[in-house]
Amino acid sequence: MPYQTINPATGKLIKTYENIADQDLEAAVANAHKVFHSNWRHCPVTERGKIMSAAAATLRKKNEEYSHYLTLEVGKLIAEARAEVALSADILDYYAKKADGYLQPRLLTESPGAELHIEPIGVLLGIEPWNFPYYQIARVAGPQLMVGNVLLLKHAESVPQSALAFARLFEEARAPSGVYTNIFASIEQTERLVDDPRVRGVTLTGSERAGAAVAARAGRSLKKSVMELGGSDPLIVLEDAPMESTLDAALFGRMFNAGQSCVGSKRIIVVGKERGEVFLDGFVQRLASLKAGDPNDPATTLGPLASEKALNLLLDQIELARKEGGKVVFGGGRIDRSGFYLKPTVLAGISEENLIHNQELFGPVASFRVVENENEAVRLANATPFGLGASVFTADVERGRKVAAKIESGMVFINQPAWTAAQLPFGGIKNSGFGRELSELGFGEFVNEKLINVAPPSSSPWGPVPLK
Repeated sequence: MPYQTINPATGKLIKTYENIADQDLEAAVANAHKVFHSNWRHCPVTERGKIMSAAAATLRKKNEEYSHYLTLEVGKLIAEARAEVALSADILDYYAKKADGYLQPRLLTESPGAELHIEPIGVLLGIEPWNFPYYQIARVAGPQLMVGNVLLLKHAESVPQSALAFARLFEEARAPSGVYTNIFASIEQTERLVDDPRVRGVTLTGSERAGAAVAARAGRSLKKSVMELGGSDPLIVLEDAPMESTLDAALFGRMFNAGQSCVGSKRIIVVGKERGEVFLDGFVQRLASLKAGDPNDPATTLGPLASEKALNLLLDQIELARKEGGKVVFGGGRIDRSGFYLKPTVLAGISEENLIHNQELFGPVASFRVVENENEAVRLANATPFGLGASVFTADVERGRKVAAKIESGMVFINQPAWTAAQLPFGGIKNSGFGRELSELGFGEFVNEKLINVAPPSSSPWGPVPLK
C-alpha cells in the first residue's frame, strides 16, 4: 500500500511517497543499532533531555504548521489539531524533566546491598496509526528516547506528511543520526524488522488483527512488545448523574476526533427507563446541532472521517446492526458533500446477540442502551471482548469508585469521559492489548531492570550479608 496524502475533506489525492528501498532500510537499521551502542545509551540523560525539550519547543513554536498536517491528512478539526500538537509537546517535556528521577537506582530494602538499575535495551520498532499522528508517537518517543533506546518509526500509510514533520523535530533538535528514524516501510518490510535480531522490542497501536499478528511474530523471537489495541468503552450514567453536564461529556466522549478514538465513549448505558428517554433526546439534539464543514474553519464542529475506507466500514456496520435487529435512532448515512463525511449516528436496541455488539465502532456512531439498575449496567459494560477505558457518571463519587472497581478495563474515569495526559498511564486488558504507555509505567516497558547485588569483601557465598 503506498504512502499517500488524501485530503478527507475533499477526497482529493495530494501527494504520494515511495516506500523505502530494501538497501536503505538495511542502512537505517544498521545506523540505529550503531548509534545506540556507540552514542545514545551512553549519552548523559541531561543531554538527551536538552534534545527532547528542543523538540517540544519546536512543536509549540510551529503549532500552526504542525496542526495543518493533521487537518490535511486526518481531517481533524483545527482546534483539536492544535490541542494534539500541544499535548504531544507536553509529553516530550514531561519525560525530559522526569527521566533523571526515573533512572535513579532503587534500593531493595529487604535485601541489604541489592539495587535495581534501569538500562535501555536497544533498537525499538514503533508501528503507529493515523488517528492521532503526533500523540501516538510522542507517548513512545518521549519515554523510550529518554531512557536511552533508539526508535525506528513506521507510521500509517495515510499520514506521511505528519510522519515526516515529526521526524524533523529531532533533526532540528540535533539528535544524532539514527536515534529517531522515520521509515515508509511495507508490510513485508515491517515483518522483517520484527524478525531482525537488532530490533529488541516492538510497540504497536492499532487493530486487534494487527496487534495479534505483530505480537505473535515478536513472541517467536522472544522480544518484548506493547500492544495498544481497540476499545468499545462504556459510558455509564447512574440514576443520580447530573443530566446536562453528563450529556455534554457524552457528546465530547463520543465525537472528539469525529469519534475516531480508541477510548471514545462508544457505548452509552443509562440506568432508568425515563431518564434513558430524556438522555437519548438530549444526546440526539446535541448531535443534530453539529455542523459539517472544512476542518480548518473554526465554525465547523463535525469533521470528516479520515478515509473512504473508514467511512464505508462504518456504513457497513450500521447496515449490519439494522439486519441484526438494531434500530437507527438518528443519522445512519453519508452526508451529501465532497469528502468522507458521515451523519452522527445513534444505534439502539443492539442486543448481545447482534454481531455489532462485539465490534468497535470507530467513528461518530454511538450504541445506546437503557438498563434497570446499576448491576445490569456493570454487567453490560463488561460484556465485551474489549477492556480499554470506561466512564461512570454519578453525583456520589464514592459510589462511582465502587462501580469503577467492578469494571473490567485498564482505565476508568469518574464524571469524565476517558482522556489522556503525560502523567496518566494508558492501556487496557482483554482484547484491548497489554502493556502501558505514559507516566512512569510507560517509561519502564522497554528497559533492563538490572539487579546489582553488593556484599563486602570476604563475604559468605550464600545469602544476604548486612552492610556496614
